[in-house]
Amino acid sequence: MARSIFIFVIFFLISFCYTHVRSNDQEGYITVDISNKGLDFLKDLLIEKAESSLLPLYLPKIEKAVKIPIVGKVHMVLSNITMERIDVISSTVKTDDNGILIAVSGATANLSMNWKYSYSTWLIPIAVSDQGSATIRVEDMDIGLTLSLKNLQGSLMLSVQDCGCNVKDISIKLDGGASLVYQGLVDAFEGKIVSAVENAVSKKIKGGIVKLDSVLQSLPKEVPITNIASMNITFVDDPKLSESSLDVEIDGLLSAKDKIIVSNHYHKTLQASFSYREVDKMARISLHEDVLKSASAVYFKAKKMHWIVDNISDQSLLNTASWRFIIPQLYKMYPNDEINLNISVSSLPTIKIEKQQIDVTIPLDVVIDVLDAGEVIPVAGFSMVISASISAEISGNTLFGRVKLNQFSMSLKWSKIGDLHMRLVQSVISTMLKTVILPYVNVQLRKGHLLPAFHGYKLQDTQIVCVDSWIIISSDLASAKRFRIA
Repeated sequence: MARSIFIFVIFFLISFCYTHVRSNDQEGYITVDISNKGLDFLKDLLIEKAESSLLPLYLPKIEKAVKIPIVGKVHMVLSNITMERIDVISSTVKTDDNGILIAVSGATANLSMNWKYSYSTWLIPIAVSDQGSATIRVEDMDIGLTLSLKNLQGSLMLSVQDCGCNVKDISIKLDGGASLVYQGLVDAFEGKIVSAVENAVSKKIKGGIVKLDSVLQSLPKEVPITNIASMNITFVDDPKLSESSLDVEIDGLLSAKDKIIVSNHYHKTLQASFSYREVDKMARISLHEDVLKSASAVYFKAKKMHWIVDNISDQSLLNTASWRFIIPQLYKMYPNDEINLNISVSSLPTIKIEKQQIDVTIPLDVVIDVLDAGEVIPVAGFSMVISASISAEISGNTLFGRVKLNQFSMSLKWSKIGDLHMRLVQSVISTMLKTVILPYVNVQLRKGHLLPAFHGYKLQDTQIVCVDSWIIISSDLASAKRFRIA
């Protein structure tokens, strides 16, 4: 039971992180705002990945014929031109209405190649040739990349608006053969090598963006949350780009697996004007209370909000002997028998996110079952309404929670053991809730739930704020292991 309540508390974190396409006038129930700090972090990850995925980079063979006095026409070929290393010295990322601009400046690269030349003259009747290897050092390479991010039928479409590479300087060192003699000849290829490097790098980057876009397009529009519930992670509208952030919205509602949510069944005011002090974090996730309501509806319709309480910290309370002064008829008819509490949610709970807490009102049907000679005998049924407040916090990479009882009411629905003194029964049940059940639940919640790492990164210095129908999570990321894209 404590686990079920805890899952309820942490539903909002599952967005880290698509069923039917909605029109542009609708909005998402989960918004993700990535700040400049977060964009810079993502940029560094992408560049780190690009440095390895670009390599080895093979350039096309270069041929050139050069006319040299006395010697005549010399045919030269550069082959197996391979970029083996690239180092990014400085990089920046900016966002505006035109897209995402990533700029790399002062990068260096190391290449290797083979060279070969041949010629013949009237002085020497046979062909003269030589060959060897060479290394190339690229200095001050600048790369500019402008990306467009759009919504395409609920998925993100990434495309290249502009991509360019500019090499300012290279140096070539030859090894083997008469390399010293013909160093000047190879230097004549400098311009062609520069062009080949610039074209190859630009082409490789564009190809990488196409592959990344393909990955984005192939992402599912629905992800399983539990064995019965899935979250609609369809993107809503185009991402919003400004000088300070990249903002995206997703639907975020939960539904039974393989069933489509009709989002307009939920009435919301998503453009809420709440007061919230901005913090310098990489990302901010805002989750609307309707996400929790949709989760509640899925579990309620699946008849999963039902518990048999047969084991508590004070087990003597689940024996008729403990109730002999409160419900004498129960003890008289079933002396010293074990009892179970059959608890089920009778209608959808109401959920409201207020300042620093989540208020929940849960209507319950509770049946007392007596275990007599191996037979389960229902003896009385009650209607209860419990109002509680749930608060949550994150410390390190662990989520903690706490439940506080606000109000409790109870009435008798039916009885096979005669009339009951309901005021006394309600007083005892209320005391049990406050002294036995809720303390047990809070002990479990205080143990915390370790949040999973995402591609080798975990949350760091996370803050949670509840305000005006929204849960707001602001966080940085820290490396848990080396970043890896499958």
